[in-house]
Amino acid sequence: MPSPRTLLELEADVVRDLALTAHPRAPWLVPKTVGGKPVLDCLVIGGGQCGLAVAFALKRDRVDNLLVIDRAPYAQEGPWSTFARMRTLRSLKDQTGPDLRTPSLTYQAWHEAQFGAADFARLHLIPTRLWADYLLWFRRVTGIPVRNGVSAGRIGPARTDDGLPCLSVETSEGVMLARKVVMATGQEGVGEWWMPDFVRALPRSLRAHAADGIDFAALRGKVVAVLGAGASAFDNAAVALEAGAKEVHLFCRRAVPMDIQPYRWLTFAGFLRHLGDMPDEWRWRFMSHILGLREGFSQETYDRVRSYPNFTMHLGRPWTGARAEGGRAVLETARGDFAADFAICGTGVRMDARLVPELAGCAANIANWGDRYTPPPEEANERLAMFPYLGADYAFLEKRPGETPWIRDIHLFGIGASMSFGPSGSSINAMSISAPRLAAGVTRGLFEGDLPRLYADLRAYDIKQVTLDPARTAAE
Repeated sequence: MPSPRTLLELEADVVRDLALTAHPRAPWLVPKTVGGKPVLDCLVIGGGQCGLAVAFALKRDRVDNLLVIDRAPYAQEGPWSTFARMRTLRSLKDQTGPDLRTPSLTYQAWHEAQFGAADFARLHLIPTRLWADYLLWFRRVTGIPVRNGVSAGRIGPARTDDGLPCLSVETSEGVMLARKVVMATGQEGVGEWWMPDFVRALPRSLRAHAADGIDFAALRGKVVAVLGAGASAFDNAAVALEAGAKEVHLFCRRAVPMDIQPYRWLTFAGFLRHLGDMPDEWRWRFMSHILGLREGFSQETYDRVRSYPNFTMHLGRPWTGARAEGGRAVLETARGDFAADFAICGTGVRMDARLVPELAGCAANIANWGDRYTPPPEEANERLAMFPYLGADYAFLEKRPGETPWIRDIHLFGIGASMSFGPSGSSINAMSISAPRLAAGVTRGLFEGDLPRLYADLRAYDIKQVTLDPARTAAE
């Protein structure tokens, strides 16, 4: 079949593909209420790529009574238009994401319909801005219901009018009710963007995290120091240079920077599909090694900063302290102090469910890896022990059984799932496997809750598929 020549032709293909693969088509869920107020079958918190992928998977399974909410305005969901400061994605261009293996919904199909197959063939990596545009198109053509400008708060237990457990979610638009909640809230979804306490203590005018909104234009002619040597640290250094910073200095704790991308190694079906099924010792061993390496920077990322003569990388020189002095940030290192006009921390996230508003009512009873597994001393890692220990359906588990049983209906699809399932809720390369798996966990719970009703429906089912001819039937 020839490639579509226009976006309209591609969208016609999408409609046809979804219709051809819609089996099983039968609706199987019925509306629920709490005090007469409607209850969603699933509320997805977060309208970025992971939230869209899960919502699409659920719609394919006829979970039609769902809603996605996102605190950001339209087109600002996720990192792509805010703090994702790389020029291109780090994923290979032929990796599929929220399309869930539907050819007409892939990025490649969308790109070729607009710019031609030859343009895609010339493309090395997907431009970040185009990926953001693709996600908006995907959201539109799949009909995923997203409500922007709605922030979520505390989640608590409730019960439907017919006695089923459900969840009450405080939001900026009032309380929403849902039988299931999926938290697709990104990297800080079960914690916070982290920086050393001594950097956080500096005035905000002197420091920022790489995920913050940074006024790079204000750094023109300034000396900028960046802590970290992962890809995002380099991206922020590059934007500062491009904005006209006088000097940019990147400080790396390691004596040798991370120049290997472990996510390239793990992109095969066995790892992506089955790590979550393996014994704890192997899950811990693999993910502690991978997360310990951090996300390596690419040649393109390095070349972006290397082209500036006013860029310097300091190897084996972590910051050990900081103070504000004379309107500047003085950063302490083992090789002496370094004075900068502005400091940026590309230091990642810290897991701590107690910091998350949605989990305020249950954080103290969410089991983490430190509660469930004790690694050998040489593999111990307090940071990784704080990751939530998730059930097979990506749901939170109780630290003390019986205190908050309702958290089994809260499913996590973000970087916090990494220790349990690998990079399943944070990476494009895993999405085609992980989103259907999480969706299956949601539908399993919905089906289990409806067993009495479904059995009664079966017993009452009386639709005949044949009409007998009485004249041809012998009466015995």
